[in-house]
Amino acid sequence: MAKAPYRPPVQSQIGQIFDTLFLLALVLASLFAPLYLGLAGSGKTTVELSDTSWAGMKQNATMQAQWEKLGYTDGTEAKDGRQPASKLIATRFDYDFSFVELAASALVVIAYFFIVFYWSKKEYREVIDERFGNSE
Repeated sequence: MAKAPYRPPVQSQIGQIFDTLFLLALVLASLFAPLYLGLAGSGKTTVELSDTSWAGMKQNATMQAQWEKLGYTDGTEAKDGRQPASKLIATRFDYDFSFVELAASALVVIAYFFIVFYWSKKEYREVIDERFGNSE
């Protein structure tokens, strides 16, 4: 006896739009949440500059010209409406690396893929059983 061909459920266009916007919101939230929670970009150190002239901050003529185009000046005080570049030059990002955090991240990603493969296998078997009968 022939079985009817399998017809997967059809999702409405509204459902597809909702799913797309929901996933987009989740992606944006996962990208911006660390910034809003202060978990990213906070590793900064400040170097004490004894000389805040362009030469003392180790800025050559080309760098000096670019700073001036951006509206910055040398020294520690604002001049002619320009902000001092010394604050930005003295602030350095601290790029720490932790093998423990890397291993934890890798473990989470690997565990996620194992879960996805397990659920996919289970759902795939359900579809095969529905279409062709019990495959056991």
